[in-house]
Amino acid sequence: MIGSLLLFISACEMQTSSVGTGQLINLEEPIPVALLVPKTSRNASSVAISLENATRLAISQLDTAQIDLKVYDTYGSSKIAANQAKLAVKEGAKIIIGPLFGDAANEVGIAVSGKNVNVLSFSNNPTVAGGNLFILGKTFENTAERLIKFAASKGKRRAVIIYPDTLEGGLGRDALDAAAKKSNIRIVATQSFSFTQESVVNSVPLIRAAAKIYDADLLLLTSNSAGALPLLAQLLPEAGLNPKKIQYAGLARWDIPAQNISLPGLQGGWFAVPETARYEVFSDHYFAEYREKPHPLAGLAFDAISAVGALAQLGYANAVTTKALTRKSGFSGVDGIFRFTAAGTNQRGLAIAQISDSQVNIIDDAPQSFNRSGM
Repeated sequence: MIGSLLLFISACEMQTSSVGTGQLINLEEPIPVALLVPKTSRNASSVAISLENATRLAISQLDTAQIDLKVYDTYGSSKIAANQAKLAVKEGAKIIIGPLFGDAANEVGIAVSGKNVNVLSFSNNPTVAGGNLFILGKTFENTAERLIKFAASKGKRRAVIIYPDTLEGGLGRDALDAAAKKSNIRIVATQSFSFTQESVVNSVPLIRAAAKIYDADLLLLTSNSAGALPLLAQLLPEAGLNPKKIQYAGLARWDIPAQNISLPGLQGGWFAVPETARYEVFSDHYFAEYREKPHPLAGLAFDAISAVGALAQLGYANAVTTKALTRKSGFSGVDGIFRFTAAGTNQRGLAIAQISDSQVNIIDDAPQSFNRSGM
């Protein structure tokens, strides 16, 4: 039963004072929860449907807590999302789940901040988090810290960061740099490139030179499969950066799509992955209910209800307040353990995977609790 995944917080941790932002709830009635999704957006309606389905699936799996869910269409518009959030609060919502996009999440957080309502958005942009706005999306910071900590434990000390000259690439670079400063790894060089084949090709000699000059033992790539990863995986080894002699590691999922794991340049490479067993349970239940596979982001909606439901099941009226949502022991969700931080971001338990002989192997398991994770 998925409900067994929901509770991951001990009642002894809960306090009823200093709740921070957020509404108190009436434990004798279902919790009014608003879901903001772009149901009629041309580009995101399929995601919205999957998010709503996952939300309802999670509610059906709660043991004792009851949720009164109302769904509000944002139409993919930040302005409409903010107005819908105001309407939701006017209609009694004690907490808001969504919206999907970072700019809309920022507008929603501002719109209801004066009403003391917390927002659990699906965004992964840490720049919009804070105050009454939390992000559920998986962040570069979380992945970078896991990857860098593991690399340091394996004796890696000098790294080169390779990233596209884009907003996303810059965020990835900054996350890796910040994580390295907390470890024994020194970033000896960074190399960017424009998102063109010519620019990627021209960056390779510079990367090779930096790795040689600084005797780097770690190459950190922020690109994903839709970006420069496949080309870099070909060109860097051809330039003399042998993956058997210098460790390759990446912020992105290197096993998506599956054909990536056959790329010669990625053999031996490291990347972080969530706990797959829990996701498979969720995916199977979702398919059984809706006869289709969930969107990759659907688990975020399930996690949101996991958090609210787990806290409510403890019987505390401050279940949707900041103090409750940011408990150190966190929650157990679709991809394993997760928790919200006081800064509005999140931390998730991740495993480290390695590609060997075109197979993905877990070489360091995801933590099962934050008490033993070192996070």
